[in-house]
Amino acid sequence: MLKLFSLLFLVSTALFSSTKSYDFNLIKKGIDDNNTLLVIGGIQGDEPGGFLSASLLVTHYEITKGSVWIVPNLNFYSIIKRSRGPFGDMNRKFAELSCNDPEYDIVQRIKGYIKEDNVKLVVNLHDGSGFYRPQYIDKLHSPYRWGQCSIVDQEKIDAKYGNLKEISEQVVNYVNKYLMKDEHKYHVHNTRTNEGDEEMAKTLTYFAINNSKAAFGNEASKSLSTHQRVYYHLLALEKYMQIMGIEYKRKFNMNSKGVYAAINNDIYISMYDNKIKLPLSKIRNYLRYFPIKKDQEVKFRASNPLLTIVQKDNEYTIQYGNRRLSRLKADYMEHDEYRPEVEFLVDGIEKDVKFGDIVEVEENFLVRNDNAYRVNVIGFTTNSKKETDMKIKKNQIAKKFSIDKSGDIYRVEYYKEDKFAGMVLIKFKS
Repeated sequence: MLKLFSLLFLVSTALFSSTKSYDFNLIKKGIDDNNTLLVIGGIQGDEPGGFLSASLLVTHYEITKGSVWIVPNLNFYSIIKRSRGPFGDMNRKFAELSCNDPEYDIVQRIKGYIKEDNVKLVVNLHDGSGFYRPQYIDKLHSPYRWGQCSIVDQEKIDAKYGNLKEISEQVVNYVNKYLMKDEHKYHVHNTRTNEGDEEMAKTLTYFAINNSKAAFGNEASKSLSTHQRVYYHLLALEKYMQIMGIEYKRKFNMNSKGVYAAINNDIYISMYDNKIKLPLSKIRNYLRYFPIKKDQEVKFRASNPLLTIVQKDNEYTIQYGNRRLSRLKADYMEHDEYRPEVEFLVDGIEKDVKFGDIVEVEENFLVRNDNAYRVNVIGFTTNSKKETDMKIKKNQIAKKFSIDKSGDIYRVEYYKEDKFAGMVLIKFKS
């Protein structure tokens, strides 16, 4: 199971009204050795292959030698909006930009990281249309397409790793050893920006090379499924790390199934100091009567930096990048702050359980009575006034009240008088 992502987030109370609540994260991995790789995803919010690849570098790679900095969600507001750029294309804002631009602070901040002395190589991850080919083949395979290529602005610069074209060729040759299909072949794309390409002169990579940083764009084709794009981005990133002498351990198999599972499985969000923990891989689209703390922002921790919670009126949307996973219909109430252990009998075995735990059950469970709390097993009905000290089987709980689409996970909620105290999840083994 992945550890919850270490950063603490606050839910925005003004949906889609400002970029301020969607600042990007910088995650530093490894040990600084004045040879840092900076990886950037999400400069354009309609390119999930790029920002998901950067997020997996955060969650599924251990850097055992060297230093990697990762920005998985540079234009987080754009990602949430599923837009290339609600305020214009951010990747055209690195030459001149008015201080009144809504994204001015974000651009200035990432410029500062690029210019850090220890950053020696920058990779900006993109998803592009079609398949780049040096010569025209057809509309989908041509010099006018951007997918499946390694981009340099010019052949070389006077800097460490300044042999840009040679490094790009090494990356392309490496990726092409592991193609899923021949059509997915990578090529080097030299945009020759310094020869008068005014649009490319406004980009992040051109800003980087003009500040003596080796910089590359890596493009995966939008014609591919998202997890296939991630596969190719990660192959390229692993080659860049090898070139820089950075060593790593990867927590999944580098193939189509392995990448898909890494993206979609074992993702969690935890709220209110872990008193509530939600597994998100198969969560239902809509959960009703969810205990939200009255008159306060929702503090949460997440297993992935692309996870966030967005509020609109009394609904709280859990977002994973540009995918909406679930909406929580708020049941506003006061929360009790005490955090005891509670007692369960699980398949005949006594267990002490903490709020936020997920308890696996084979046949049945029983919640031990605690006079300090009222217990509600959501979806279970009984003629008794209490729902404690009785064995409960899966078929005794209405499936529509499960939190997951498979009907295996159910909420046990604790209340102290009128205050919500905590939640335990029961997960029946399929």
